[in-house]
Amino acid sequence: MARKIHWTDFSAPEFDNIDPDKTIAIIPIAAVEQHGPHLPVGTDMILNQGCLDLLIERAPADLDIRILPIQQVGKSNEHIWAKGTVTHTAHTLIDAWFELGQSVSRAGVKKLVFINSHGGNEEIMGIVARELRVRENMLVVKSGWTRFQPPDGMLSDIERRHGIHAGDLETSLMLAFHPELVHLDKLEDFRSIAARDEQHYKYLRPTGTHAYAWIASDLNPAGAVGNAANASAERGRIFADAEVSGMLELLAEVERFPLPPVAG
Repeated sequence: MARKIHWTDFSAPEFDNIDPDKTIAIIPIAAVEQHGPHLPVGTDMILNQGCLDLLIERAPADLDIRILPIQQVGKSNEHIWAKGTVTHTAHTLIDAWFELGQSVSRAGVKKLVFINSHGGNEEIMGIVARELRVRENMLVVKSGWTRFQPPDGMLSDIERRHGIHAGDLETSLMLAFHPELVHLDKLEDFRSIAARDEQHYKYLRPTGTHAYAWIASDLNPAGAVGNAANASAERGRIFADAEVSGMLELLAEVERFPLPPVAG
């Protein structure tokens, strides 16, 4: 019998075999939003699924992970100026993702990892994770594929700092997973206005410690930020390997990390 990993493939009685100290639920969260003139609006969803497929292929047989369906629509109001973007409000997502976590807890699974592929979901993920820890006494980990850095030298310093949307990284990954969806004739270096601003402001940045709120067109009118012209499928395969390798290491740590004590 083939190994079961997808949450939806298990029967209800099969959840009786869960070991709360070992079994890990995964909720992938993505987005449907503009990615410049060269990538499809489903990029975040496509990349999350592509990396999940690789993770499933490489996951050790003794690692008990149960992957819930990808939450395809996230919080993307920083992109609603562009046609094709689909978004929920923050309030909707907090309620929805918390309720998903509660369902996981009711099934007896007390370890949960959110795997994110869209920066706009970060704050929502953090709020939900804390609520599940407080109200369900779960171990909840906030993660994402791009939190695992590619090999040294793969990205330039400026691309690491500013290539945050549809740049070298995401375009290379799309070329590796679904090249037929990439408009090669529209690849260019979409330079971030923030790179210019670094010369004039010591602390203010669109991301990082002292970040200001932004919409994508604030950083580049095309809605993409980063050097998509440098992308290649070969680079995408290297990026994907680094992300999946890092995620597997993280899941191994989650498996052996103790569940939190019951408060109070």
